Amino acid sequence: MLCCMPGVAFVPALLVCWSSAAFIISYVIAVLARRGSGRGAGFVDTGTKPPESGVFGFMINISALLASITMYIRYLLIEKQNESSHFVRSSCNMFTLCVGLMGCTGMGIVATFQELAVPSVHDIGALVAFGSGVVYITLQSIISYKSCPRWNTYFVCHIRMAISVISCIAFIPMIVFASKISMTKIDWTPGEKDYTYHFMSAICEWTVAFGFIFFFLTFIRDFQRFSLRISTEIHEE
Repeated sequence: MLCCMPGVAFVPALLVCWSSAAFIISYVIAVLARRGSGRGAGFVDTGTKPPESGVFGFMINISALLASITMYIRYLLIEKQNESSHFVRSSCNMFTLCVGLMGCTGMGIVATFQELAVPSVHDIGALVAFGSGVVYITLQSIISYKSCPRWNTYFVCHIRMAISVISCIAFIPMIVFASKISMTKIDWTPGEKDYTYHFMSAICEWTVAFGFIFFFLTFIRDFQRFSLRISTEIHEE
């Protein structure tokens, strides 16, 4: 079905499908392997213990690669659109791409360095991934508004900005609650010290993570209108 999509729409579609599967499959394995004690785990917690850690690391690294490709194509699309409309500076478009690629690097760090093994590196990777991701989708939302009405509808722009706002709102308490957790562990039970902080931080993590997925979902229609040549030039169909 993905191969039948016009233009390069299959790229963000594949990213959305693969990333959703990565989040859900690793979480389900974590819950089943620990007989339910993994419930309430944060997004990055699901890649800490085997067997889910192997699945999580493999799938998230591929998600980071797909996200990088999607962001680069998005950059090229905006550059092509900008040739005739001049709605955004090329330097701003490049800066947005760099921020997005930083987030993809953070995802790779999270997938490679497990929380219990190398907690400091893991936490830095998570902070970079979520922080850069939130900034990226916010900048893309602003760029989308600037490209209206020729290249985007205001409805799509409103959806993107709503996702960005929700992700930003969730990101702040995620950091605050995570900073209040005084111990590094994975299996939590209600009533434990810092359990409430962990649970609220986990909810915010999942909100931001799926915020990214829903945001990339809105790219599919834009990508349908363009095809990518082997020479990496873009032309409108």
